[in-house]
Parts: sequence; structure tokens; C-alpha cells
Amino acid sequence: MKTRSIISAGIAGIILLTIMGIALNSSVATHENKIRIAYFPNIGHSIPIIGMEKGFFQKSVGDEIKIETRIFDSGPQAIESLFANSVDLAYVGPGPAINGFLNSENHNVKILAGAASGGSSFIVHPLSEIKSASDFAGKKIAAPQIGNTQDVSLRNYLSENGLKSAEKGGSVIVYNIPNPDIYTLFVKGDIDGAWVAEPWATILETELGGKRLFHEEELWPNNEFASVLLIANVDYVEKNHKSVSDLLTSHHETADWINQNPTETRIVFNNFLKSHLGKSLSDEVVDVALSNVVITSDPLLDSVYSFAKKSDALGYLGRNGYDLSGIFYPVDSNSILEESK
Repeated sequence: MKTRSIISAGIAGIILLTIMGIALNSSVATHENKIRIAYFPNIGHSIPIIGMEKGFFQKSVGDEIKIETRIFDSGPQAIESLFANSVDLAYVGPGPAINGFLNSENHNVKILAGAASGGSSFIVHPLSEIKSASDFAGKKIAAPQIGNTQDVSLRNYLSENGLKSAEKGGSVIVYNIPNPDIYTLFVKGDIDGAWVAEPWATILETELGGKRLFHEEELWPNNEFASVLLIANVDYVEKNHKSVSDLLTSHHETADWINQNPTETRIVFNNFLKSHLGKSLSDEVVDVALSNVVITSDPLLDSVYSFAKKSDALGYLGRNGYDLSGIFYPVDSNSILEESK
């Protein structure tokens, strides 16, 4: 438990330092010979983590292009950085990707590719009596930042089962807090359950005795949905077409490498945690977490459109309807960016 507390503190610290760094450096950053990429310290973000740690991304774009990374804990943070022109590409869930597209000027935030399917679960506290959706009434449930992918999934699940959150006049108390804080409340027994992504789901289950009530993909057709997507600032893409195209090629190749090398992926992921956050996870946690995620560059288009309907039903997409036409940036048959016209 002490080890996980250190990890939680490390994650919180890196997020704070990252945000401070962006605030200090955004005014002097330029796009010249540079790609700035945002992603999370999560298993679902294995493509950018492995791509960077193994040097695959840097090799693909060449030594003349510098790749800078930003580590975040939630999609809305990454979207804000895209809007602030502090990052050029970002790996986020479908919720933030959709909001980024709809709320960006001229819809200039678009999806380039998929990065992962599944990888989120609902974990019940060992002292809670939750056994099914009917037991959620009166319970305290946590999910990351409001509007992020797990938050949308949780609130949609409540709605489908005739439940409402307390702020909507219902009985389910929903806490929208960062993953490290969810961990802390789980340790204290202050929440009954949490809807979280890997590796947090497996940490709560393996380290803290939580029960995995269900994997989120079980609620989706064919047990698959786009849980992580690669999005980009279109203005940057069209001004730096070759370097982004080269990076996208490496993105696809890295997905294949991960699926062919699960053991080395675990080693690289743990080394990343240790070097960036100060502490690694057990081999068991990473292996289980990785097995619960499908690493794929397929954006699973239908699931993105379905997720938009869920977000809209919750009032997250505004009052005037929405249109996702053009949300996917065009690629050719080889998954390389088409030349802009």
C-alpha cells in the first residue's frame, strides 16, 4: 500500500510539473522542427509510451525533428493544451476527442488513428455490497475528470439503469477526481466503487482487494470500442505533413510491435513509470492490465459515433445538437496521411 501511495504522489507531481511547464514555456514554443505529443501514464497509451521509449517515433521522423512529450492524467487537460497551442498531437479517449473536434476553431482538432480498444472496468470496494446495477443507488462512485471517457461511460450506465447522479436529483454520488485521488479514497474506504482505466483498475483489484464487476467492453457490440485515439491540430498537420505522416507510420508499426512483444512491452512500460514517475508496478499488475487492453490503430469509427450519442444524451455536447462530419482526418489505403488539398 505504501508503494502505491508513492506512485499516486508521483503521478500527481508529474501532472503539476507538466502543467507548470506548459504555462512557462507556451509563450516561447515554436513549431519549427518540433512535434509536441501528449499522452497518459496508462496501459491504453502503450503506443506513444513504447514508441518514445524504444525510439521508434524519433527514428521515423529523423534526427532533424525534435519530439517533445507532455504527460497528463485526463483527456480534458490534453484538449486544453491543444487549444492553447501547447501540444500538436495527443492521445485521448473518445469523449475528449469529440469535444475537441466540436469546440475547436474551424473543427481543426481531428482524429488521425486509433490507439486502443477497451481497458476500462468498474471496480467495487471489498467492503461494498454492490453486486449489480440495482445496488448503485445511494452509493459513492468515482470516475476521473468530468467529461472524460470513463465519466461519460459511468453516467450513461446509470441512465440506462434508471439511475441519476445526486446533482441531477438522483441518489448516486459521483466524484470526478484524478486517478491518484480515486486510489486514495479507495484505500480509505470512502467510495464504493470506481470506473477507471488500466492499470488503475488492476491496481485497485490486485493491490487493494477490489472486485472487478465488469469490463466496459462487455457493454459494447463485439466487445470493442475505441478507448484511446490519436488526435491532432490540423493546422499543424498540414504545415508539417511529412513529419506527421512519418510519425503516423511509426504509430501503426508500434502497435504491431506491442502485440508481438508483450513481455518486452511490460518491461519498457515499467521502466517508463520508474523514470518518469519514480516507481514501477509489479509484473503481475502490468501483465494483467495489458491483457485487458487491445492495442490497435483501428479507430473503430462506429464506436466513436456511438460514444457521441451517449455524450449528447448527458448534455455534454451542448444544446443545439452536433455534427461529427469530418472528425476523421483523411488517410489513404496504407494509413498514411493524404496530401492536403
